[in-house]
Amino acid sequence: MRRRWMSAVAVTVAGLLSLTACGGGGDGKSAGDGQAAKKQVEVFSWWTGPGEADGLKAMREIFEKRNQGLTFFDAAVAGGSGDKARALLSSKLQANQPPDTFQGHAGAELQGYIKAGKLEPLNALYDELKLKEVFPQQLVDQITYKGNVYSVPVNIHRSNVLWFNPKVLKDAGVAAPPKTIEEFVTALEAVKKTKKIPLSIGSEWTVVHLLESVLLGSLGTDAYNALWTPGADWSGPAVTKALRDFTTILSYAGPAQDDWQPASKQVADGAAAFNVMGDWAYGYFHNPPDGGLGKKSKEDFDWVASPGTDGTFMWLSDSFTLPKGAPNRDGALAWLKVAASKEGQDAFNPKKGSIPARKDADKALYTDYLEWDLAQWANGKLAGSIQHGVVANDAWKTAITEAVGLFLQSKDVAKLQQALVQAAQTSNQ
Repeated sequence: MRRRWMSAVAVTVAGLLSLTACGGGGDGKSAGDGQAAKKQVEVFSWWTGPGEADGLKAMREIFEKRNQGLTFFDAAVAGGSGDKARALLSSKLQANQPPDTFQGHAGAELQGYIKAGKLEPLNALYDELKLKEVFPQQLVDQITYKGNVYSVPVNIHRSNVLWFNPKVLKDAGVAAPPKTIEEFVTALEAVKKTKKIPLSIGSEWTVVHLLESVLLGSLGTDAYNALWTPGADWSGPAVTKALRDFTTILSYAGPAQDDWQPASKQVADGAAAFNVMGDWAYGYFHNPPDGGLGKKSKEDFDWVASPGTDGTFMWLSDSFTLPKGAPNRDGALAWLKVAASKEGQDAFNPKKGSIPARKDADKALYTDYLEWDLAQWANGKLAGSIQHGVVANDAWKTAITEAVGLFLQSKDVAKLQQALVQAAQTSNQ
């Protein structure tokens, strides 16, 4: 299964690269474009699905209105969580063919690009726009490396959300959504008896996403955060218990879907009871049918913090960068100014299902789930996401993903834990 998955990624990336080479895709610029090439701004992301694409379109409209001499080129690559997009991006950067700007998760994920000399510092832009005054300090700290800031965050996402279908739980006799790991297992077993899918999952990255929430819920916030410090011990009994909890929970999963959207849809449609996914699922559930499912919150879907994690916000942030050698550097800076702006973030985030990185956003725009999310961000403890680039650099995260992929075949907890120990020891963080 793991080998087939890796082959699929390789084929996807190879196909994308061939399109770029033959002019069917890529940045759309050629030597004959002349003045037109200077006006095009290639924005590279992985926002192609419902909700995320709607948010990107809203920011694009602001960008083109503000910069009528520039043309937005959407270089988005499909694939949840950006794994396929990052594979292609790595090839473009190694060939010194960067897009004008690209999406990246704030935190450890960007450090590889920074250390390789692929990104320009954005200190001057931060000073010009006074961004350190409007972004939370802990967020600025995460995107600062050796005194320089390298990306502009456009949002804050929460990873540790348990989405559920209220009717499926009621039919299974589950009186309330589970607050602890133990209650979660009991609820999963109750749903299983009704012949509904207890837990929906998507492609492999969604299983890593599930793992991070189970680790947090089983270990607790302080112990989870300690895993990402130098010399952390992944071999102890508390981690063993957390991985056994993960194994038990995963045993209730239905057939893996192609990505997070179809897995989430199973919950909204009443085919499944639970799904652990980030809050981008809210935009997918809630947005009208032309960009989402058009479902009703509290009726078709509902949410709580993933079991054992109430009071802790497992966070991630989408951000945009300025690559060294960007073909249209001025155009990239124009995009970054929109991404950083109050107008841009308030247009983007309600559609995306996220909250703004800025502290001065219009709170009236953030209702229902997003109102709850804003309050949780302001008042909760913080933990960083594994899958979404906050706590583990790309090499470490890749090693974790490979360990999970092998575990999906073997279901051997001891081998999974040993692989995670080795990944931590060789991470070079």
